[in-house]
Amino acid sequence: MTNIKFGTDGWRAIIAKEYTVENVKRISEATARWMLHKKMTQVVIGYDCRFGGKMFSETAACVFGNFGIKVLMSEEFVSTPMVSLGVVQTKSDLGVVITASHNPPSYNGFKLKSSFGGPTIPSDIAEVESLIPQDSMSGLPTIAELKEGELLSYIDMEQMYIDHVEKNFDLDTMRNSDVGLAYDAMWGAGQNVIRRLFPKATLLHCGHNPSFMGQAPEPIARNLQELSNVLRKNKDLTVGLANDGDADRIGMFDGDGNFVDSHHLLLLLLIYQHKHKNLDGKVVITFSVVDKMKRLAEKFGLEVEVTKIGFKYIAEIMINEDVVVGGEESGGLAVKGHIPERDGIWVGLMIMEFMAKTGKSLKELVQEIYDLVGPFSFDRDDLHISEELKQSIVSKCKAGEIKNIGDRNVINTETIDGYKFYLSDSEWVMVRPSGTEPVLRVYAQAPTAEGVKEILSAAHKSLQS
Repeated sequence: MTNIKFGTDGWRAIIAKEYTVENVKRISEATARWMLHKKMTQVVIGYDCRFGGKMFSETAACVFGNFGIKVLMSEEFVSTPMVSLGVVQTKSDLGVVITASHNPPSYNGFKLKSSFGGPTIPSDIAEVESLIPQDSMSGLPTIAELKEGELLSYIDMEQMYIDHVEKNFDLDTMRNSDVGLAYDAMWGAGQNVIRRLFPKATLLHCGHNPSFMGQAPEPIARNLQELSNVLRKNKDLTVGLANDGDADRIGMFDGDGNFVDSHHLLLLLLIYQHKHKNLDGKVVITFSVVDKMKRLAEKFGLEVEVTKIGFKYIAEIMINEDVVVGGEESGGLAVKGHIPERDGIWVGLMIMEFMAKTGKSLKELVQEIYDLVGPFSFDRDDLHISEELKQSIVSKCKAGEIKNIGDRNVINTETIDGYKFYLSDSEWVMVRPSGTEPVLRVYAQAPTAEGVKEILSAAHKSLQS
């Protein structure tokens, strides 16, 4: 049988190859046995828009029901944050999301969410992994039998989420402002919420299409050129918002169609939370986030902690400490005042509310960042190279053999999670193998976009030489 291993955010595999009904039974059985060991009695299950979502979620439900665990489930696709919020609001013990997030359409996955409304902590994940059996169960109850035995109920997680949004945002001000929204769901699970909250929004890719038209639903600039072009052509639209397949990640554009990456959004969230909402707390960021976040936090007198890559590390801190803003480079951002979960829709609404309340465009708000901490640019390349070459590059990094990137000398190296090579006080390049995909990621920060391209180009040559 397949060796099932959780990556940075759940188990993911190719549908019909490793991701099968039998393997979903195995991982569900391990989760159910772990829940019983912890004296847990109720689980929330949701699925996104991917192939087989309903079938796989019902398979999991039948396994949990077989162990006498009560299942609360959505009848339609939902986002990951909806499941996390549903766990909190129903006072359940655990959440399961059938999703592969931003991975290509051939993948599906299995995420675990804890009772506090965020990713299950790494130590608990390790315990679940240790319980995965070699073979799958047979003789399971059916969905109809679970309902008859009151072990299965359907809940409307989308409505729960919308009610929560309406309680926490000044939607009237947002709807009556000059903020004109263009939204790209990337065929993902965020589509219905935005359609309901902002009926006048311009919508892209908001149908149910599990093929994602062949495009991995990751909200990064190169995947969102249609959204960018819509904003460039229509001057009534002032902001673009995009979410990944399960709507926990975010990408944004200003009114000119320029991409505003997660680093800039993190800085804006910190400004909005601290300066405008008068909130304090720790700032928690993953290893690949730009150093400007540290500078702004220090300017505000706030403590900063840097974690390994993976939102689960941020969530673990958020449940134990007072965190005002937390986030990662890949678009997973979280804020005080919401569940300790990355939520692409929630963060997008916060930026829109910031715009509406200040009367400033997103471009003007970004300039505020530069006025405070100086200009910067960031980009990431995903190198689809052979496993042999990938391991060779990682070995060179580990052995300290990377002394320069092009004509820039490496002046310092950090190894919290991957290898970050500092080239000056405002430039760095970072190398890290993906935890969920067969790729090597190369990240870079510099004062300008041209500088970032130059560093990435030099890094490709230096690393592969």
